[in-house]
Amino acid sequence: MDLLRSLPIGLYLEHPVTWLHRLDPRVKMAWLLSFLLSPILASPWYRLWIVILLILLTILGMIPKRVWWQQLGLLLLFCFLVFFLTLLLPDGLKLQTQPRLMSDHSLNLPPATDYKYVLVDLPIWGDNFHFSFTRRSLYLAILSSTFLFTAIYSSTLYLLTTAPEEITAGLEELLAPLERWKIPVTEITLTLTLSLRFVPLVMEEIQNLTRSIKTRAINWEKLGWKNSLKIALVVVDRLIENLLVRAEQTAMAIDVRGFTSPNQHRVLWHSLQLTGIDWLVLGALIPFWGIRIIWGGM
Repeated sequence: MDLLRSLPIGLYLEHPVTWLHRLDPRVKMAWLLSFLLSPILASPWYRLWIVILLILLTILGMIPKRVWWQQLGLLLLFCFLVFFLTLLLPDGLKLQTQPRLMSDHSLNLPPATDYKYVLVDLPIWGDNFHFSFTRRSLYLAILSSTFLFTAIYSSTLYLLTTAPEEITAGLEELLAPLERWKIPVTEITLTLTLSLRFVPLVMEEIQNLTRSIKTRAINWEKLGWKNSLKIALVVVDRLIENLLVRAEQTAMAIDVRGFTSPNQHRVLWHSLQLTGIDWLVLGALIPFWGIRIIWGGM
């Protein structure tokens, strides 16, 4: 299994170049922050709308199906699993109700409203097991599953359509006012670029170690859990060692190129300039937050 193709997490899609690739990284960063911040204290229906909007944005972005289909399917499967587990688990509230008036079985009064805290309560296998969930458990299920999907997929979509150098250039320009307080903005953005470039290297090392284990045809059942644990520890130790070697090679490459400080070795990433489509997409944030304020409240 090719991890770099089956799990393209944190990788940049170079071809084909879609209209999402051509957007200014600062505009995409504003939308990413909006996707991450707007669900806070929002209603469940608004959270579901954000999930649908992200899926539609992927389809309308003309991103190849081979890139996002498997990843989106696995993420949706994981979020559905979280949804059903949270739905069926206890909601954390132990309510003890007590009638306000004296009990009288002869009085069969209809309920004042149709409100029900327990939405579903179906007995299965007699009285030993019940399939039930409450309003709070349904709310927690939607909250947890949509939060996971929005946080993971919006960040993945941003990294998929934005080159690490563009992310660095956008962050450096947005954080430029912090240089007045002697905050090393360039060093921070350079570190971020190296970390984003390091993600494919980590995936490649994991892939190579996985292939090396498969070629040896190890019989894990005969080894037992103790020997299997020893082999796993050896593999993890080898992975860390290889990653440290890669990090040292990266540091030597920077040192050879004479990078000493941002003032002496200025890194020019990209010339950022907002175009017409950038202003259009940026202006779409106004109705987006309008919907959040008007209809997305609790």
